[in-house]
Amino acid sequence: MKSYWGIDLGGTKIEGVVLSAPSPDAVLIRKRIDTEAHNGYDHILSQIVRLIELLKVETGLQPERVGFSTPGTFDPARQAMKNCNTTVLNGKPMKQDLARLLGLPVEIANDANCLALAEATMGIVPDVVPDYQTVFGVIMGTGVGGGIVVRSKHGEPYDRPFVLNGLQGLGANGGITHWKRMATLATAVSGAALNR
Repeated sequence: MKSYWGIDLGGTKIEGVVLSAPSPDAVLIRKRIDTEAHNGYDHILSQIVRLIELLKVETGLQPERVGFSTPGTFDPARQAMKNCNTTVLNGKPMKQDLARLLGLPVEIANDANCLALAEATMGIVPDVVPDYQTVFGVIMGTGVGGGIVVRSKHGEPYDRPFVLNGLQGLGANGGITHWKRMATLATAVSGAALNR
């Protein structure tokens, strides 16, 4: 059976899903475990491997490849993660490490870009605004970030990185400023901040 495997890596939780088709209606299993980021980078990788092993056992399936949505982004020039609110990921060769640990090809993309692309292609957008030109999505979890999808001149959606991330700061007038000088977006409007 063909299956599609995805992992959403967050600062608080790691959620895995296995689909029988590339459709939100084709979920075979969805499972969530704690990230436990305070235990470091290697521990996060071991949690990901653990989650994938649990998904294999419960489905009886083996992935051919795994897609990851992550806080921050993978910098192909540096071959390392950057701009992650889960700061132990920054500067780490996560894509290569996961491919080595899993023995599989992996793809990594920013979680907010994944959200925006999923909504533009399989979510509410095609039903409500089928001729959209731009879709903007905001993630408000442990951190906060934004993703944008722009329809090409040929009608196909493609995602574009958006500069909003949780380490940018809020100035006194609400404008964005350097994160070391002011409260960051993540401390002001992340899911955890809104719960306070």
